[in-house]
Amino acid sequence: MKAYKGMGMEGGVARWYDRTTRRDMPEFRALAARVAALVPPAGAVLEVAPGPGFLSIEMARRGLNVRAVDISKTFVEIARRNAAAQGVQARFELGNASALPVESASVDFVVCRAAFKNFSEPVKALAEMRRALRPGGTALVIDLRRDVRMGEIRKYVDSLGVSWLNRVFVRFTFRNLLIKRAYLLDEMRRMAIEAGWTEPRIESSPVGFEAWLKK
Repeated sequence: MKAYKGMGMEGGVARWYDRTTRRDMPEFRALAARVAALVPPAGAVLEVAPGPGFLSIEMARRGLNVRAVDISKTFVEIARRNAAAQGVQARFELGNASALPVESASVDFVVCRAAFKNFSEPVKALAEMRRALRPGGTALVIDLRRDVRMGEIRKYVDSLGVSWLNRVFVRFTFRNLLIKRAYLLDEMRRMAIEAGWTEPRIESSPVGFEAWLKK
């Protein structure tokens, strides 16, 4: 089974994504600050599917020990370059979310942002996140909701500040690809329980959800 749904994020597609998501830097910084507030100083954090690595870089900048795993060879290369350009130490590796190349009970926090809907084996991915966590650790999955309103998507895309052509392309991608792969909150809760998490907390947002999972 292919490790991801849809087109692979390699080559020019990955480089386009790198350029486009740089517009989300305030969001990456805010999320990194939230994670840092929940993790012990110099705590171990795993990011699953980091893409260009912006969130991992921001978490490492805050003193966390960051390791990240992505299925895309191009993304791993881009993320390593981005970290080096920022003078930040973060470890980026090639790997599958449903078979993480990470030791069991080795990290304090796991985060996965805007990628979960693309995993071909989502329950296995959630189980792998749980395996990687130390007892008492937390995983946070942030992604799109399938029942999101297109008006909210338009607001988000318009806030990116990209060109008119890019806005059209991004809206098309959301409408015809990403929303179809996304999950409803009840589906996310069911998969988390199936993967071994107890009492998952799934919170809705205007565009998506945050799934808080405690080991």
